[in-house]
Amino acid sequence: MTTLRAELARFDRAEEALALLEVFLEVGREQLGAVVLDPVGLRLPDQVTDDRALVQGLIEEIEQEERGRERSFDMQDAQARWDYVRLAYCSNQATVWSARHRTTYFEVVGRERATYWLPDSLKAQYFEALSTRGWVIPADWLSAVAKRPKPWWKRGGAS
Repeated sequence: MTTLRAELARFDRAEEALALLEVFLEVGREQLGAVVLDPVGLRLPDQVTDDRALVQGLIEEIEQEERGRERSFDMQDAQARWDYVRLAYCSNQATVWSARHRTTYFEVVGRERATYWLPDSLKAQYFEALSTRGWVIPADWLSAVAKRPKPWWKRGGAS
């Protein structure tokens, strides 16, 4: 597994982070399990400049719905992928699980921390798709070395 930091603050524009997540969800679609987020306390980050009104509208729609523990998104549905990409960084907790629900592939915590944990094969597919689409892969992502990830229950606190 390779760990890739993906906080909004590390990109010149928040939309770059959103585009990278969108590509990941398209590339990994067949390997993904649950794609969920905590709908409580959604807040649009200041860094998001494009689609502000649309994303705020999504947040308001969700706030009008009955409050649940988590909200799932169907990655086979293009609109659901678009919604998830824009809402993940608005959430206190957003997670993309592997198909076996044993591994977290992507997670946003507290709107501040965002991380990918990718097995080598998925990382290679993802990087190839980013390159093909003309996205610049962050230099530290290219130099990141694979290692065993911490179990999800040990990821809290400072990294």
